Amino acid sequence: MFSGSIVTGLSSIFNASLVAAKELFNIFLIIAMVTAMLGALRQLGADRLMVAPFRRVMRAGTSSFLVLAAVTYVISLFFWPTPAVPLVGAVLIPVAIRAGLSPLSVGMVIAICGQGMALSSDYIIKVAPGISASAAGVDPDAVADKALVLSLIVGGTALLITYFSQKRTWRTPSPDLLTEWEAEADSGVGEPTSAPDPSGPSGSASTGPVRPQELGQPPALGVAAGTATAVLAPHRDDASTFEVPQSENERRGTAKAFAMLVPLAYLAFIVYLMLGKFTDVVPPLKGGEAAAIVGGIASLVLFAAAASSDKGGFLETTSDHLVDGLVFAFKAMGCVLPIAGFFFIGNPDFAAPILGLSSDAAGPAILFDLVTAVQAHLPQNAFVTSFGILLIGLIAGLDGSGFSGLPLTGALSGALGPAVDVDPATLAAIGQMGNIWSGGGVIIAWSSLIAVAGFARVPVLDLARKCFLPVMAGLVLSTVFAVLVF
Repeated sequence: MFSGSIVTGLSSIFNASLVAAKELFNIFLIIAMVTAMLGALRQLGADRLMVAPFRRVMRAGTSSFLVLAAVTYVISLFFWPTPAVPLVGAVLIPVAIRAGLSPLSVGMVIAICGQGMALSSDYIIKVAPGISASAAGVDPDAVADKALVLSLIVGGTALLITYFSQKRTWRTPSPDLLTEWEAEADSGVGEPTSAPDPSGPSGSASTGPVRPQELGQPPALGVAAGTATAVLAPHRDDASTFEVPQSENERRGTAKAFAMLVPLAYLAFIVYLMLGKFTDVVPPLKGGEAAAIVGGIASLVLFAAAASSDKGGFLETTSDHLVDGLVFAFKAMGCVLPIAGFFFIGNPDFAAPILGLSSDAAGPAILFDLVTAVQAHLPQNAFVTSFGILLIGLIAGLDGSGFSGLPLTGALSGALGPAVDVDPATLAAIGQMGNIWSGGGVIIAWSSLIAVAGFARVPVLDLARKCFLPVMAGLVLSTVFAVLVF
């Protein structure tokens, strides 16, 4: 309709996805590198060793609640919830159950801290802020900073409500609780009927019961049945004494080394990030530099881990992990490309190449013009607009795919922000909260919440219902805070 040519119209369908792919490929690449690194660490068994020390402090309900929340949040912040849920589920959930937490409490904590609080800010990898900012035409760092604050408000509110509402269901710590929990799972009580295929930022639904091994967890290091202790399982001929083969000792030593190296490397990066942001000691990171450093660290760890586990063919092993990472990245984000391309047509910064105009021609602001045409009929109020963007984000997230609504909320934020005198970055962060807390897998059952329910061994619909009110209370509070403060 714009060009008057059906040939241009058909070409623009392809060009829209191509322009979106060019704009977002750096996001695909960082996802692939981080996923490849985690695959190499999993092959060594180092992924489980990274969380094993936390089991020593999970002695009672409150301490287990706090440790489970903190570990899930940190791992999800750096690696996304998809690998975090199997890792925490296989290692820490049995410990929390033995410490007295109810399975439903465990599921709520993991969902709120992983799929919700960590993924909604995505402050380290910065996939979500990058998509929102691109559609809104603002600085990604501005969206990321505000999204981090809002995510902490939503998550903190939801965790506080969860703590006081669920505390009455906790029991006295006992090994019998773990035995009872496992017996219920073996009999099929409370086990969800479907499990996720980890193919999105937080997974998407498929069929079949969840098992740690199905989600890529190595069987060599694990949680023994009826205990909360990570064990190695070398062959044992004598009942009283045995010696672990040297190769097994070396493997365990290598796994321990990487289990310490990776957190220290990223801790150093966080310190550098904070120094650059709040002091003049080092220059601040700008644009996509932070994500690039995360990718660089991940690449070096991947190469070193592959060389440690397969000295003869580490180049091929590295390539295999990278291919797996790229496959996962396109499964995770592939659906975003046509959606982002569609909304990019309405953005004048991207419309020209999509519509086949010359490089120096200005593209039409189709979406912005539509908003301008109807804004006279809308209340010119910051609160109404902010809650409208939040509602749109919540509705867009109902497909359960995670990030698919971000191009829409971002584009609307860029168009509506100036009209109501609200920073578009603030509106984009609000829309990001609604979209990811909904579609990321916290308050709808047809999402990666199925993975959490599977590991906690509770009905997924019950888990979604219990999470709804705490999360909605947090979203309302965070939106009011954003309008009044930002």
